[in-house]
Amino acid sequence: MVLHILRALFVLLMAAVGWSFIKDPATFGTYSWMAMAIGMAVAVFLLSIDILSTRRKLAVFSGVFFGLVVGICIAYALSFVTPLVVDYYQSFSDEKLGDKQYFALIRYINLFIGVTTTYLAISFILQTKDDFRFVIPYVEFSKQTKGARPFVLDSSVLIDGRIEDIAKTGILESQLVVPRFIQSELQRLADSSDKLVRARGRRGLDVLTALKTAAHPEIIDYDSSGRDDQALDVDQKLIALSKELNGRVLTNDYNLNKVAQLRGVDVVNLNELANAMKPEVMPGEKMTVRLIKAGESTGQGVGFLDDGTMVVVEGGRQHLNEDVEFTVTNMRQTVQGRMIFGRLGSNGASSGGGAAPAPIPGKTPHPEAHGSK
Repeated sequence: MVLHILRALFVLLMAAVGWSFIKDPATFGTYSWMAMAIGMAVAVFLLSIDILSTRRKLAVFSGVFFGLVVGICIAYALSFVTPLVVDYYQSFSDEKLGDKQYFALIRYINLFIGVTTTYLAISFILQTKDDFRFVIPYVEFSKQTKGARPFVLDSSVLIDGRIEDIAKTGILESQLVVPRFIQSELQRLADSSDKLVRARGRRGLDVLTALKTAAHPEIIDYDSSGRDDQALDVDQKLIALSKELNGRVLTNDYNLNKVAQLRGVDVVNLNELANAMKPEVMPGEKMTVRLIKAGESTGQGVGFLDDGTMVVVEGGRQHLNEDVEFTVTNMRQTVQGRMIFGRLGSNGASSGGGAAPAPIPGKTPHPEAHGSK
């Protein structure tokens, strides 16, 4: 929006510069509209070059101010060259300009140069300020983020939904950056013909909407349509953006977690965070759980704690759909979550961890399947 206004003002200013040439008809003849048309033609030409150039579409006040300063400085420097150019031109011309005409011509040329350089400087900085850094002695102009390092959200976190509850606690002080390509990915999922995929996409969009309407934390829509990495997949673009913003990737994707770490990008895995928040249990500790199904081994009963931790109890098959007290014998921590093994009765602690066989992979319910979300 700011760039559109800037471009419109540039065209008007160039037309005004051209119109200023006709204020003295005795000097410039009867071609009243020619100078104005030339000014507008130059403006259209410069705008065409600017629009056809693939650049960023981000505009802030600091960029406008810095571009204005740069443009004026360039115009001031070129103003010393203008008289030399006019004198050089007159040396080959049979018609000599009078003093009034001479200084009027220089003034109009300097005005034309000033408007042009100011526009080009502002436009260039607005569209490229996030892709490079200006470095001058003791001052560095680079992209800044408020507060702590921002979190760059992956689609898996939005689909998971727990980020909404975490945000409500007020513990997040960092900005949450949601790139447009992540939003586009959620939209594609929501438009899928597969019912399950469509539900996941809509859930992610609902969570994103809830985050945007909340007062805290701050959500930033990051538009990357002008970047030169459009050929990369979503994960690679997410990693590149996190590097550029000096942010941290927030994800549930195990593969993205590992790739980002190999690329030197900090990652916060929501599943690992959830596991770290679960209270520790020790062998011999007594706990209570409701058994809801039979285990894979004979006599086993399976239940789930309130935080989604799966519990396998030896001798619990006879107590399905009942709340039972058991003694912890062993605990297993995996990437997917935590599993607790126990035995009914008070002698479970002496039976050791080996007495409770692990469930068969692929047949045992996922530890997070009955989580709070």
